[in-house]
Amino acid sequence: MLDLMPSLGSWRPAVSGQLCAVATIVGTGGSVPRPTGTSMMVSEHGEILGSLSGGCVEGAVVEAALEAMRDGGPRLESFRYSSEDAFAVGLTCGGELEVHIQPLTAGAPELSLFAQTQRPAALIRRLDAGGGVVVVNDPVRFRAMESEELAKLVGDHPATLFAAAAQVEPLLQGGRAGLVRLAAPEGCIDGWVTTERLALPPREETQPEPITLFVESRLPAARMLVFGANDFGAALLPAGQLLGYDVTMCDARPAFAAQSRFAGADQVVTDWPHRYLESEAAAGRIDARTVVCILTHDPKFDIPLLESALRLNLAYVGAMGSRRSHRQRVEALLDAGTPPERLERLHSPIGLNLGAVTPAEVAVSITAEIIAGRGTSHHKDGFPSLKDSTGPIHPAPQHLTQEDPWT
Repeated sequence: MLDLMPSLGSWRPAVSGQLCAVATIVGTGGSVPRPTGTSMMVSEHGEILGSLSGGCVEGAVVEAALEAMRDGGPRLESFRYSSEDAFAVGLTCGGELEVHIQPLTAGAPELSLFAQTQRPAALIRRLDAGGGVVVVNDPVRFRAMESEELAKLVGDHPATLFAAAAQVEPLLQGGRAGLVRLAAPEGCIDGWVTTERLALPPREETQPEPITLFVESRLPAARMLVFGANDFGAALLPAGQLLGYDVTMCDARPAFAAQSRFAGADQVVTDWPHRYLESEAAAGRIDARTVVCILTHDPKFDIPLLESALRLNLAYVGAMGSRRSHRQRVEALLDAGTPPERLERLHSPIGLNLGAVTPAEVAVSITAEIIAGRGTSHHKDGFPSLKDSTGPIHPAPQHLTQEDPWT
């Protein structure tokens, strides 16, 4: 429904108090025109706001919405291609859509949202018989276990809230849309999320109906700040963008930052690294999803930048260098007054211990560590972080005996 919010305030049926219904794509499969979370509004007189498929199922959705408004109950409609019936309503692209249709009365909280001056960044809507909506203005900092509104929506049973928190928060903080189903408190807690396909398995009559939530979250892309206009920075830029980050390259040296190989970054900045980071934080353009990758390998840049970065609430702070330079870096930070507990957040040497050597391989190592560290402060399985392991970063081939310069 978030995609309709900018237009609801000027849509005549909504502002005139007509009975309306909102149809939302809650499950998809195969090739579909629009993603999960796309919504369309239908008024009691058949007026339409928005689109779900570009035309191939809209007529059937309108009919279902009108019927839902007549009987007052929500419903789930499935649309898919039918090879047996050429005249059946479906998607010619061969995909599948699961569309939830919810009647909205004049006083429905969903309709009242368009009157707000601040558009919500996320919504948590209850789709089953319970109904209701929770408005989330700051998805990154939302904590389900502390939300009185969510407790009212799903009930304040601790197990239900815990299950909701485990599934709702990743969707909110990732800026995604998805379906969450929670077992009623009387049964086992067995909720799950699907953003691909809405499955409704047959249930015994004696089983309580699950609580069904639909989460919509719209966040700008998380930021990756890469400090160091060098070969490793050039390789990390597209790797970060591949993960969906808004990537900034920052270097204090104009001649280095101006190279054409960095032009693919979302932003290229020429400034002292610590000064740029502090100015972005002060402007509110840094949040708990931001990752900082320090590839300058130069104390005059690294130490002031790390002092600033470790004071901020960031998702990841990594710094390139040998184990020797890491030890020197830690000593310098301690001498500068950085508390030892903050140093525990520093990923140095940067990256997972994959045996990476080339800039492209190091970029994979760094992004792998960022992925592995999401939601946890240390890795219990798989490849260990370089900061948590010992020995050479790049084990020397057996035919070489000289010291590895990166140890």
